[in-house]
Amino acid sequence: MRRAALLALAALPLAAHVISFSSGEMEISGTRGAYELRMPLYEISHMTEPRDSIFRSIRFSANGRAAELLEGSCREDADAGAYICRGEYDFGAPVERLEVECRYHAITVPNHVHLLRAVRGGAGGRAVLDLSFPTATVDFEPPSAAAVALAQAAAGAGRALTPVELLFLACLVLAARSRKELAALAGMFLAGQVASAVVVPLTEWNPPVRFVEAAAALTVAYMAAEILLLPKAGSRWAVAGVLGGFHGLYFAHFLRASGYSAAWVMAGAAAAQAVLLLLLAVLFHRAARWLAGYRPVPVAASCLFAAGAVWFIMRLAG
Repeated sequence: MRRAALLALAALPLAAHVISFSSGEMEISGTRGAYELRMPLYEISHMTEPRDSIFRSIRFSANGRAAELLEGSCREDADAGAYICRGEYDFGAPVERLEVECRYHAITVPNHVHLLRAVRGGAGGRAVLDLSFPTATVDFEPPSAAAVALAQAAAGAGRALTPVELLFLACLVLAARSRKELAALAGMFLAGQVASAVVVPLTEWNPPVRFVEAAAALTVAYMAAEILLLPKAGSRWAVAGVLGGFHGLYFAHFLRASGYSAAWVMAGAAAAQAVLLLLLAVLFHRAARWLAGYRPVPVAASCLFAAGAVWFIMRLAG
């Protein structure tokens, strides 16, 4: 039983990158549209025909009619580490509202996020497309402040659901020896995460994706190791704050790429993480009572340490 759980958690790093983004822009002019995609080269390394896969995985339509791809081309930009594609589309009629269906998550990794910006004349709109929300409609009329806030908060909440975030939140639940300590750990983690996400984009530092992924994985291994080796350690709230700063780098990447408001994105992320922490705490409390004779805290911490360590080694090695 323990070995099966350990192997299952250790295999999680194989499932997805912590950070998997691409960005695109659709410029509408009359009945035509020009689409440009920028995707990191490491996202296409496994594809035999990346151009065909990419253009098959995104569809545009307007006025109930699918746009026709007239011409599509792709090239590698080794200096920028990006795969750049350009497509010319014919909508058959002037575009009032742009509808898009994006399934890049099916050809890259399940947690891939595509950030699309659409422009028509002087008006523009944005959409965040992923596994949970593969379709979107871009209305070129300026959205209300409430709609903007809701959309950006939802985007932040969605970004809080990555596998490594879930593993670290599980570590916080295991590390807490009381409800009061869990509240302190959660508060410091969220504070460190928000501070990093807000401050880093204001600087010139743009840490490589591999560093951010490896650092996030290492936070899981570190917290799990402290639970195992220092079960009575104090000031864990300070550790949670520092480690939260590393998790904030993921959101810093998202904020840079999307241009969204840090306040709304991080509010959505914090709310989602708070709910997840509460659910994990309730589930573990109930499970611990049933499995009291099997030392649930050390066993779970060992599994989390294995997952974090394997993830760290894999991301560090590329």
